[in-house]
Amino acid sequence: MYGLVGKFTAADGKRDALIEILLGGLKDMSGCLSYVVAADPADDTTIWVTEVWDRAESHLASLQLAQVQEAIGKARPMIAGMERLAETDVRGGVGFR
Repeated sequence: MYGLVGKFTAADGKRDALIEILLGGLKDMSGCLSYVVAADPADDTTIWVTEVWDRAESHLASLQLAQVQEAIGKARPMIAGMERLAETDVRGGVGFR
């Protein structure tokens, strides 16, 4: 399995709207086992995204989906920063489909 941990910094006052967009583009992503979007309780501009995929290729393919491309287009003006903090080799856990 393939995992990613990312950090988004929202433009001032845009965190909740950005979270809605990130969650809205999630349907029908083949190979996605887990996609968690979380607001940082200590910083009102930070969003944490943790993803688990069956393999890296599924993640790359998801970026080409129409709903993901649409979400990216809507989100881009609200993003002040973005970091890929870690790629991981997922070994298991709870909540997988």
